[in-house]
Amino acid sequence: MKRHRRLLAAALPLLLAACAPQLVRIKGDAGLLNAQVAREQALAHTDHWTLEGRLGVSDGRDGGSGGFTWTQDGDHYRFVFRTPITGRSFELSGGPDGALLQGLDGGPLQGADAEALMRRALGWEVPLHDLRAWVLGLRADSGPAELAFGDNRLPSLLTQDGWTVDYRAWDTARQPPLPTTIFASQPPYKVRLSVENWTIR
Repeated sequence: MKRHRRLLAAALPLLLAACAPQLVRIKGDAGLLNAQVAREQALAHTDHWTLEGRLGVSDGRDGGSGGFTWTQDGDHYRFVFRTPITGRSFELSGGPDGALLQGLDGGPLQGADAEALMRRALGWEVPLHDLRAWVLGLRADSGPAELAFGDNRLPSLLTQDGWTVDYRAWDTARQPPLPTTIFASQPPYKVRLSVENWTIR
């Protein structure tokens, strides 16, 4: 398993390099928060989609990066991660009944919880449950959240469940708009998503 981490870590700087921060952080007033509630209501039943892009993760020492395809079909998901150097891939799939991780040395792994399975197999701390909402620019159902907004009047910073989610870019051609660059952190853990294509069914 350490070999996988070394190979994945070799490309980590491609996605976890420092990005210029957004300069505008507007505290959510009634108008901005009402607009966010409207976005959340419009996207509340968006649970059949395919997201393609780049993913980077780090625990402060090790990590990995590569391309990914995330398909969500209701409560079931399929997440395929591809490493750029070796060309190898692994697949995480599952739903309410548990998760299956395939493609790593040692054969498939099964578990009741996808986050715990990723942690055990790769040492990755990825908030998969909350991330399903965060990639849509929504607050997750895991508890209270604080929001700040950018000059585009869309969420710029979301703090929830111990994580800080920094929205660096949005696709405003869509209605409602969807985020295209998402940087989540809970020190020392970091997760970055760069969205290349959204397909919503």
